[in-house]
Amino acid sequence: MTGSIRAQPKRERARIVRTLAGGGFVSPGAEADALLAASDEGVGSIDDLITRRLEGEPLAWITGSVSFAGLRIRIDPGVFVPRPHTEALARRAIELLPAGGIAVDLCTGSGAVAAVLRSSHPQATGIGTDVDPVAIACARRNGVHALLGDLDEPLPPSLRGRVDLMTAVVPYVPTEELRFLPRDVLAHEPRRALDGGSGGVTMLVRAAEAAAGWLGPGGTVLLELGGDQASEIAGILRDLGFTDIRAHADEDEDGQDRAIEARWGLSTTAIGQG
Repeated sequence: MTGSIRAQPKRERARIVRTLAGGGFVSPGAEADALLAASDEGVGSIDDLITRRLEGEPLAWITGSVSFAGLRIRIDPGVFVPRPHTEALARRAIELLPAGGIAVDLCTGSGAVAAVLRSSHPQATGIGTDVDPVAIACARRNGVHALLGDLDEPLPPSLRGRVDLMTAVVPYVPTEELRFLPRDVLAHEPRRALDGGSGGVTMLVRAAEAAAGWLGPGGTVLLELGGDQASEIAGILRDLGFTDIRAHADEDEDGQDRAIEARWGLSTTAIGQG
């Protein structure tokens, strides 16, 4: 009898893995474990959770959280789910922020990047902004001092010229390429968290301009981007007066540029490749 009882969870997990694999999910084992844990925590029956996942709902919305740079980040339904490649940006942000500095995270979403900075630099001042009230509520539940408004609009004037680090994971998917995104992403995740306008650079340019108005001397802007956007954004940053412009390539995939950083008001190096 004992052996039969012990076998039941294994058979149930195997059933879920088969179902998810049949649905085309690339990590059915990991997703099965996450769904089982969520069911055990009272989120819903396992069959209901499986159905939601098969319909394309983001796993993080179903389980209520995601692991990000060593932290468990709460993700409410409707909030953009932070991507694994953004962890590299968060780790670089940790390196750039002085221990007692001031950091601003534009388009903070769930507050993942800001929460990582808060965890690593508890003496620093951190603020996140987002235009979506649902995202702001989620970020606040993740311990982020989050302000509702468009990019830098809600920032207190007292911070102008004093910010040490401004990060931003803005929408940067070109409008003309949205149709190539996975079907479940288009069906469920907020379009305004994805659509970066023509060429995908509309919000990137605005974030760069915002950084020029808030960073103190020697402060750094760190922007996530994609495709071939690094060269164009580097030129814009240079025209705004930034120096030490450096693109960071993805180390795990195809070497695509994933972020760009630049220093305000001080120059020590020319543009480089990270």
